[in-house]
Amino acid sequence: MKKRVAIFISGGGSNMVRLLEDMNKDDHPAEPVLVLANSADAGGLAKAAQMGVKTVAVDHRPFKGDRAAFEAALQAELDTVQPDILCLAGFMRVLTEGFVATWEGRMLNIHPSLLPKYKGLHTHARAIDAGDEEHGCTVHLVTPALDDGPILGQATVPIEDGDTPETLAARVLKQEHELYPAVLRRFAAGNTTPITL
Repeated sequence: MKKRVAIFISGGGSNMVRLLEDMNKDDHPAEPVLVLANSADAGGLAKAAQMGVKTVAVDHRPFKGDRAAFEAALQAELDTVQPDILCLAGFMRVLTEGFVATWEGRMLNIHPSLLPKYKGLHTHARAIDAGDEEHGCTVHLVTPALDDGPILGQATVPIEDGDTPETLAARVLKQEHELYPAVLRRFAAGNTTPITL
């Protein structure tokens, strides 16, 4: 029995596309059952629909900061498809402790830094400003603390002379597209041993 996966996005969904492409392979231990965005404008929704996956938008704006009500709407959509695993793939909303607790141990996130370094935003600029020699991305289990939780995989890239946040981000994104599918495949098969690419 394949694990059922829901993916949350906020934008174009490039990591989501890579996850879907990998789950389309016959030997994958998981299958996608839903792609959810917090805005109907998210470009990834159309991509997911073209790939044959159910999509839904739950716009956070009408909830006017009532995160509990917004998350109740998210959970109602999840209840319709009963996923086993929830993947955050560029989902730009901070989830409350209550929502995370419901999914703890079953919710993955990808973050563009080598955690525990550079939690939060502007990770590429922060790595350059710190004079780091390498940077990268991390897939981790989500806990109530922001960008915390057990690490399931990391991929590194060197920081090169003359790098800007944009050039570094582009190289890290390529690694994200390799790392996230690899980690999900292992996680869905019951393997939580961290990997390094």
